[in-house]
Amino acid sequence: MMPALKVTNLAKTFPMKPRFFGPTPPGVRAVRPMSFEVAAGETLGVVGESGCGKSTLARMLVGLLEPSEGAIQIEGRALDNANPAEFGKLIQYVFQDPQSSLNPRKTIRQVMEAPLKRLHGMAQAERDRRISEIFASVNLREEFLDRYPHEFSGGQAQRIGIARALAANPRIIILDEPVSALDVSVQAQVLNLLAVLKSQFGLTYLFITHDLAVVEAVSDRIIVLYFGAVVEIGKAESIFANPRHPYTKLLADSAPVVGKPLKAPEQKGTELPDPLNPPPGCAFAGRCARASDQCRTIEPDLKPMGDDQFAACHHPLQD
Repeated sequence: MMPALKVTNLAKTFPMKPRFFGPTPPGVRAVRPMSFEVAAGETLGVVGESGCGKSTLARMLVGLLEPSEGAIQIEGRALDNANPAEFGKLIQYVFQDPQSSLNPRKTIRQVMEAPLKRLHGMAQAERDRRISEIFASVNLREEFLDRYPHEFSGGQAQRIGIARALAANPRIIILDEPVSALDVSVQAQVLNLLAVLKSQFGLTYLFITHDLAVVEAVSDRIIVLYFGAVVEIGKAESIFANPRHPYTKLLADSAPVVGKPLKAPEQKGTELPDPLNPPPGCAFAGRCARASDQCRTIEPDLKPMGDDQFAACHHPLQD
């Protein structure tokens, strides 16, 4: 079956400004070449600590950033980054901060009409009908349409952001930390809404977050990123219960759980490597108790670790 989304050797390097004296420093490799597929109707979770490349990956997938190399295919179609309208009809983005993602000078009706006019060329009557349908699906009253973004709570603004994404009638929605800026009680409401909308509209999700409890609950499969690369990928029910990469286990052990004593923090000097001076071999070797000379010199490839689970590790954890 054709995947909804196929990514092949996708990478992003941000160039550095030339210096007045001396050589120009190498670019920052925010995302190293990665390949994966997302099946139609699937929710693929993407996790990793800040700076691992999650948002850069998301912005490339929706055409907000041009990849340095690699290819993106949606339903078998290679998308040309010079034609953003083709991206918009197939894939949409829900931003992390619901308030700042909405234009403060436009009413919600104007915000909602933009994708209907620019992507689908709908007439006024058809736009009104479509907006009414979408607002009903996200449990918002139509009287909100003539208000401005600052008049809404965070939960209401995020529902509007989701409604705007739905207006384009996409196949895939990228959810970039969609509940991290919301209160816990509102988070549950938005997550339940997303589950209903996925079933109602036949959507495929990429769910980007640093909240492991959330991503495990909503995802079918999970990708773990570290220093811009995929270090592990597998089914949601097994990847944290039976991690194969030491970094995945570190993430799972670091997540706070009620009734579980907090672990001591990592030792000083165990942050992400310097992106301007990346280390040879495995980028996680400096934080890994299992690291060997092989890890510090040879970068590991993703290898199968059982049923539908892969890890990029020379010394993977065992069952």
